[in-house]
Amino acid sequence: MIKIEIVRKLITPFPSVDFETQDGAELVFNGHVRATEHGKKITGLEYEQYEGMAEHELKRLAEETVKIFRIHDLYCRHRIGIVKVGEISLHVMILSKHRKEGLSALEYFIAELKKTVPIWKWAMLMNGKKIPSKCHLN
Repeated sequence: MIKIEIVRKLITPFPSVDFETQDGAELVFNGHVRATEHGKKITGLEYEQYEGMAEHELKRLAEETVKIFRIHDLYCRHRIGIVKVGEISLHVMILSKHRKEGLSALEYFIAELKKTVPIWKWAMLMNGKKIPSKCHLN
């Protein structure tokens, strides 16, 4: 199963799967906003998306990842809008038969997300100014 969401609110992680009989590994990644960006203290990050295209590309990437790594389930929530320091901006959960393919799939999915999904981020400095952060294409 693949589930992709782009949300404007606090991210609630997908629930852990109890009594899974097919998969031995459940990998969870939570990307939290750090207190600094490019060596400067920030209050948060602001994420923008190419409306419609970002979700389409995220789903395409998830489908590709599931095929390449032969994993069963990939769930992803990406937040847009203002995300304060300490909050989650990206949540990914992958279920796989073994940890090796799950870890490889997780690494691939996040790296490709940052390269191909049209979501951009801006660092919000302490003085209220915004500066571009590395393209998220991240």
